[in-house]
Amino acid sequence: MAAIIECVPNLSEGRDLEKIEKIVSSARDVEGCSVLGVEPDADYNRTVITIAGEPKSVQQAAYNLIESAIANIDMQLHKGEHPRLGVVDVCPFIPLEGATMDECSQYAKELAERVASEFLVPTFLYGYSASHDDRFLLSSLRKEEYEGFRNRLENGDTSHSETTRYPDFGPTSWNDKVARSGGITIGSRDILIAYNVNVDEVDATVSKIIGSTVRSSGRLVKRNGKKTRIPGMLNKVQGMGVTLESNNISQVSMNILDTNSCPLHIAFEACRVIAEDHGKNLLGSEIVGLVPLKVMTEAGKWFSDKEGADEGELVNCAIEGLGLNYLDKFEPNNRIIEWALRSDE
Repeated sequence: MAAIIECVPNLSEGRDLEKIEKIVSSARDVEGCSVLGVEPDADYNRTVITIAGEPKSVQQAAYNLIESAIANIDMQLHKGEHPRLGVVDVCPFIPLEGATMDECSQYAKELAERVASEFLVPTFLYGYSASHDDRFLLSSLRKEEYEGFRNRLENGDTSHSETTRYPDFGPTSWNDKVARSGGITIGSRDILIAYNVNVDEVDATVSKIIGSTVRSSGRLVKRNGKKTRIPGMLNKVQGMGVTLESNNISQVSMNILDTNSCPLHIAFEACRVIAEDHGKNLLGSEIVGLVPLKVMTEAGKWFSDKEGADEGELVNCAIEGLGLNYLDKFEPNNRIIEWALRSDE
């Protein structure tokens, strides 16, 4: 069986659908891979794209997409709820079948070097491709976001250490091209689920409490000039509370870094009990991008009251139990990686 990898570029554009399609179309015609998902979000002003297939084809499709994003997005004009550093805020490679993490790390490094060399933009490596342990987490490299990027490169006061301050490849000084592109972060990682739980409130007050309570890093507490960190409830989870103005609700926006450590239904139930403790209800949830079949069937087992339910029944139980149809209809044949690849053959 040929090796299969996944790539999930995140564009810093979620409102101009014509521009998004122009960028994504640059990746569609690469033989040997498929664009399985395109999910724009106007509030976040961000689009999550899922590409899967043969490794070198996926790498080329990612290159085409980055090239088009650099040409069509201007970070000087970008505003949105989601943290971001550049026109393609993150571009991770993920091994699926017959591929290793080391191989995905090499694809990421090759792409980062090529993009920096050909387009003269700063590129960063993260995840298992990272050049230093301090650069493993995307959040460590994205600190201060695009708005702080110029100061960061120009040696101003910054929260970045010397190990995270500068790009791995490309220019280390500010110029008109960098102002337009920002920084592009490319790497390799395990399957990550971008998962948002909807809370019935507008101002995100309770959502922010939930986010800081469930995320692994927990809360930073200060007293009498001293600081300590109280760990959160869930393992390998990043989280924050944000307002979703277009729907008059808020969300707990999470990245689940390891679904073995924190299954989807555990993240949902943790948010539910905390919300109810603060007098708020959940309004379902959403998965951003595609999801492995195993993640859905495990959630389905939690919500199902039937012994021996088959794969399809478990998926339906997960969709209903997690409220995945609340904002938009969840189409399992398009959103579950294994089913989407099967239907695209």
